[in-house]
Amino acid sequence: MSIDNNPFRVPMGQSHDYSETAVGTFIPGGRLVSAGRGYQWLVRGWEMFRTAPGTWIGIAVAFMLVVLTIGTIPIVNVGVNLLIPVFIGGISIGCRAIEEGEGIRFAHLFAGFVRHPGRLLLVGLLYLLALVVAAVVVALVATVTGVAAMLTVGREGADHLDSWVFVVSFLAMILVFAPLAMAVWLAPPLVLFHELSAYQAIKTSLLVALQNFPPFLVYVLLVLLASVLASLPLLLGWLLLLPVLYASLYAAYRDLFFAA
Repeated sequence: MSIDNNPFRVPMGQSHDYSETAVGTFIPGGRLVSAGRGYQWLVRGWEMFRTAPGTWIGIAVAFMLVVLTIGTIPIVNVGVNLLIPVFIGGISIGCRAIEEGEGIRFAHLFAGFVRHPGRLLLVGLLYLLALVVAAVVVALVATVTGVAAMLTVGREGADHLDSWVFVVSFLAMILVFAPLAMAVWLAPPLVLFHELSAYQAIKTSLLVALQNFPPFLVYVLLVLLASVLASLPLLLGWLLLLPVLYASLYAAYRDLFFAA
């Protein structure tokens, strides 16, 4: 097998100008789309998955094995959050290859380690630091809520307010962690294809996601439903769902940052 035809060779990002795209014009500040586009991102993800199901499943399995393996190692497991944007970036390059008629390869999973790995790792680091801060905020909210309930109704009465403490804590978690998810949602392709810094990519991703909250909400609700269905047949449905989700992230980026 020649080097050029080797499917396991990591694509060299320097050999292609990823700032250009086959279809559409890039909009630096993003654009507003309708709520129904959240469903279309998943549809587009499915279409991209169908171009090479075996390769996509291999990518998903390898990705999860890396994440789970590192996650079992004490101290080192915090590095999972650093690596996720790098892998998502590599998958984004694979999705771009599909658009350009080249097709996705297994090696695309590692392409993020070739093109702007430092910026992608910094995206992960900023996300990790934000997670720590968010966890502290949620813990403080839960503690303050519990203490306030106890002081207000007494120890015996507070036992009956456990459900309210849980609800408040859960809402606080959603309000804190949802923006974090939005902040890193679109960051990897912005770093790779448009030369944004990690901070600029995270900021842009957050602003565009907030402006498009309706389609983002539709997307999240559909993903939650699909997650339940994928878990029913001995979790085997995740072999299909994960690749579709990875591709749908790229579909969302293309939809939100490009004029048709």
